[in-house]
Amino acid sequence: MPSANEFDPAILAKLEALEAKYAAMGQDLSAYLDGLLHADFLTYWDYINLDTLLSLQHPITPFPDESIFIIYHQITELYFKLVLHELEQLSEEAPTTSGPFLEHIRRANRYFEALTHSFEIMVDGMDREQFLKFRMSLLPASGFQSAQYRMIEIRSTSFDRLLHPDHRENHVDHSPGDLEDLFEKIYWKAGAVELATGKKTLTLNQFEVKYSGQLLELAENSHGVNTRALWGNLPLHEQTDELRQALRWLDVNVNVNWPLSHYKSAVRYLQRDPEDIAATGGTNWQKYLPPRFQKRIFYPELWSAEELDEWGKAWVKREVFGMT
Repeated sequence: MPSANEFDPAILAKLEALEAKYAAMGQDLSAYLDGLLHADFLTYWDYINLDTLLSLQHPITPFPDESIFIIYHQITELYFKLVLHELEQLSEEAPTTSGPFLEHIRRANRYFEALTHSFEIMVDGMDREQFLKFRMSLLPASGFQSAQYRMIEIRSTSFDRLLHPDHRENHVDHSPGDLEDLFEKIYWKAGAVELATGKKTLTLNQFEVKYSGQLLELAENSHGVNTRALWGNLPLHEQTDELRQALRWLDVNVNVNWPLSHYKSAVRYLQRDPEDIAATGGTNWQKYLPPRFQKRIFYPELWSAEELDEWGKAWVKREVFGMT
């Protein structure tokens, strides 16, 4: 064991490495060591900003279960951020082998699976009567306005797949210069128009004012490096069955399981017959959420013609109406 006046050779080696690192940046290592002497030890609550995190819930009604609603949606946005973290890395790395590609997609799938499974906890955990009352105080705010979900869509596939179904086939070969015009044809805009007049709702107008520029810029930057493009650029021998299945599952997680979890909860809370559910804010969300109408599909080349035709129908029959 070294005496009090001796340093472990491993410690000396690290000090020499640190000195070289700081010298290369024109910095004095001893000054940084002085700072380290006076610095407090890191705590869990400071590292994750726990006090700030727990103070971010501000209900606007007196109903206790509104807090559940807020907290769950905040959790949702954090999971969306994790998914984007994976898709951003995938875009930046542009891997040419299946291994790292698969790992990012698997992580994204795990996050969405956790979200979908936990949605039942929120729905079952709220008192129905409280929800039906406080939800009307939230107008025109809506989960429709989640920009991170739109970012996930943009990073996941080519922009033509995000257009309204009437426009997709005509813009398969779009270029970055087309995106500004195509942005007006994106599918989600049809999900927030007034039923009576066909005009944009306040929900959509608010969203466009805040996020349209940011989303269009992301679409331009993602052209050619979105997940669908990266899959297509892989050498054929790297387009493995395992990666193919992971991408198919991401398609289902984002475009079937997640939106239909919301659809199922609306049916449960409001009415059994979805055709008679009152549209909050006058929007036609009944035609927006169900995959069988929009057929939002990121990777159509990975599905059979029959699977594409039946997209989302089995889930609705089973989960919403209890049919087998």
